[in-house]
Order: sequence, then structure tokens, then C-alpha cells
Amino acid sequence: MVDSDGAYPGFSVPPLGYQEHFWKPSNPQIFSSAEVQRQTGPYLSALPVRVADWSPQLEALKIPGLEEALHSLQDFNVYSLLKFGNDSPELGPMSSVLLRIESSSSSQIEQLTTTARQLALAEIDEGDKANGRAVVGNVHAMESALELAQDISLNSILSMHQSLMKQQVGMEDEAGKLRSELVWIGGSDTAGPRGSAYIAPHHSLVQDALEDLTEFIARTDLPAIIQSAIAHAQFETIHPFVDGNGRTGRALVHSVLRNRRITQYTTAPISAGILRDTTAYFDALKSFRDGNAAPIIHAFINASIFAANTGKDLIDSLAAQLDDSTAKLAGLRSSSAAWKILPRLISQPVVNARYLKSQLNLGDAAIQRALGQLTERGVLVEKSGRSRNRIWQHDGVLKVLDEYSKSLRHVAGTA
Repeated sequence: MVDSDGAYPGFSVPPLGYQEHFWKPSNPQIFSSAEVQRQTGPYLSALPVRVADWSPQLEALKIPGLEEALHSLQDFNVYSLLKFGNDSPELGPMSSVLLRIESSSSSQIEQLTTTARQLALAEIDEGDKANGRAVVGNVHAMESALELAQDISLNSILSMHQSLMKQQVGMEDEAGKLRSELVWIGGSDTAGPRGSAYIAPHHSLVQDALEDLTEFIARTDLPAIIQSAIAHAQFETIHPFVDGNGRTGRALVHSVLRNRRITQYTTAPISAGILRDTTAYFDALKSFRDGNAAPIIHAFINASIFAANTGKDLIDSLAAQLDDSTAKLAGLRSSSAAWKILPRLISQPVVNARYLKSQLNLGDAAIQRALGQLTERGVLVEKSGRSRNRIWQHDGVLKVLDEYSKSLRHVAGTA
């Protein structure tokens, strides 16, 4: 039973401690005297608690929805395998859309949005949308998280962050590096920490806190969804990087689920489920810092069920596009390069010859012949209008991805 404060028996965690520091602006000349006075003075930064040995009380494991959420994710995992097979290209667009949703909602980059086409163009080094390049970093961070899932260590977390931030202009030097300065949430980046909503731990405490966190993640005696929720909340509490903490922390969730063999073959849209209601999500993180883990665990349970249901619909829609395109290629010789390109269009619905050559090890003549066949049969449409460096796209796949993203925004607006 949930009590009047939103807690659930057995899900208490040690509340944060705090240590006092003194702040004064390093460049007081750029502020008014009143603002310098406001900024100057003591502030409290968080003291992270250890979670490596944390466990809920046994009766808490009967929390409503936990078993359903776990079975939903496992069923979704098998469903995706049966639909696309273990050797099919990874459903990159799905991860891309979900990463865009979580990125646009993150506390660091709330206005980061892009369309499926802009993102696909960025993946082949086309287009001029900065947001597309930044979201490509999200995709690469997710890929890194899944590749490194067997051994989630401090180094693997740094690799996730490096994959994310090396795509973000102006942040390349911070990619894959723990912060060496104070960070805070809320308020102004230039006006100091006093008055902000949350001041993260002093940078000297970050590495030890992350090593404690990876020790917690290495355990196998906790339900995977509870473990993911606690790991994510603790990571956001530590806030180990100058930027990209929210996106890296949500990629870490999928690394944990892959490590626990819950989602082995695909990426469930859990972040989309969590971020349907960003206010509740950030409130849950605050509750965790105050000693109550129940709200973030509930958020992950609900998001997992949402992920499985909407993820199946997305897979069905993508599979329908693949079936329709396969029918259009009927009668084409099995040795045609078009058959090699076709499944790639699910994960990369906008292509050029350079991309196909690098990914499929095909010769220039074979690529041009295949692109001609795919265009003639209505699978692809040439959109650049150029005589050289042309671009082709699969309109059906792009429509599916944008409609899925739109539906999530609609849910978020009415949650």
C-alpha cells in the first residue's frame, strides 16, 4: 500500500547528506552590485550515499505491476526477434526516435528536437540541422551502452558519454571525461549555484560514487526493473559530467537491461514512457534524493509496460513497410544488391551511395544499379534533385517514425 506521502513500504533509501561551501563570482565585474551580493555566500552541495549494498525489504517486491512489467519487456524482446530475426539490422530508427524524445525533455537540452528525416540525414553526414547531429550522439551513446553491457564499469560509462558528446559542438573536449567543476540544476549557468534546485556532489567525490554505483549494477539479486530505476536515479544524483548526464543516464538503463538479459535483441522505448510526464519524472528523482525510491520505481514499472505495448505497434508498422517493399521487388534476382539494401532502410531510411558503400561493401556500379531498381519500383524516392551526391529516402518508414514520435508528444501533452 502506498502511504499518504507517496512512499511504498520497503523502498526507502538513505537520504542525501550535504556539505557547506562558500561561493563568490569569479567575474564580479559582469554583474551588478546587488547580483554579486546575492551570489556570494554559503551553499550546500550533495553528499552521495552508497547504494552498492542497498536492497528493498522482501515484502516490497510484491509491488503492483512489477511482475507484469518484467514479463512485458521479455515478451517484447521475443516479439522483436520473431518479427525481424536475430541477424536483422538493429532497429536504429526506433532508438533514434526515443532518444530524441528523452533528449528534448532532458534538463540540459529541453529544446532539442528533430524529425526522423533530419536525424537520418545527419547519420550520413548530410543536412545542416545542429539538433540532428546532437541526437546522432544520443544514438551512438545508446549503441555504446548496448555494446558494453556485459561489463558495466567506470570505463564503459565514460565510453557512453564520449559517444554522446563528441557529436555536440563545443563539448568535444568534455566527451568521456568526469567533470572537474561544480554543476547544478536550475537557476542560471552563469549566476552561481545559490538558489538552484539541486547542487550535485563536489567533483572530488564523483569517481568514488560511480565505482559504488557500478558495484550495485553488477549485482544479480535484484529485480532488473528495480535495479535499473535505482541505478538511473543514483547516476542522475551523482551528475558526473558537465553536460549530457540525463542522456547518458537513460542510455545506462538499457545497458543494465541488456546485462540482465531482459532485452537482448532490441531496445524497448522505456525512456519515452518515463518522459511522458517530465514533471513527475523529475519529482521522482527529487524524491529519491530525499530518501524515497518508490516514485522512480513506479515510473519505471509504468514506462516498461508502456514501452512493450507501443513498441510492438511500432515494430508491426515497420514490418509492414518492409513487407510492402519486399512485394514491390518481386521478380528481382536474388543476387541483386537491392535485396541487401532493403533491410538496411528500416534502420536508415535516408541513404546515399557513400553510406551504402561503407556499410554493405558493394561496388559503385552495383549500388547505382540497385538504387535505380529501388527507385523504379517505388521503394525509394530521390529527394535531393542533384545530379551528383544524390540522396534517396523511404517515405513509408519516415512516416511511421514521425507518427510514432507525434503520438508520444500527444501523450506527453495530455498526461
